[in-house]
Amino acid sequence: MVSKFYRNILIATDGSENTRRAISYGIEIAKLSGATVYALYVVNTPSTISENWTIGKETIYNVMRNDGEKAVSKIKRIGGASGVEVREVVLDGYPSNEIIDFAANNNIDLIVMGTLGETGLEKFLIGSVAEKVVRGSKVPVMVVRGKSKA
Repeated sequence: MVSKFYRNILIATDGSENTRRAISYGIEIAKLSGATVYALYVVNTPSTISENWTIGKETIYNVMRNDGEKAVSKIKRIGGASGVEVREVVLDGYPSNEIIDFAANNNIDLIVMGTLGETGLEKFLIGSVAEKVVRGSKVPVMVVRGKSKA
């Protein structure tokens, strides 16, 4: 039985092993509901590539963009093996903002993403894209905790 509760699911990835569980959850929900998956990677250009850099800026951007294309391609392969349609999307900008905007502008019914579940000083210093998305999204968000580094 296929449910039409979810038609469009956004799986946000940073390409890390941490997102593996989130990808699995998102693909399984899409399979059960007959949804299309949008695999989204955001090249975090504002914080990683300074406006003051001149030498190597294009090379760094190209490496990050290539990493993003590999990450969404991986989701497409996993989805294809499960019979789920996956559309690949790579954007530039602040990850949390781009995820929220993409979901709002593309009829996304569910955002699925991973997190390390950091706390304390590490969370303060690094920040959490997942937390920002949960706080700012008008679309339901499923956050799947990855394996702890401990």
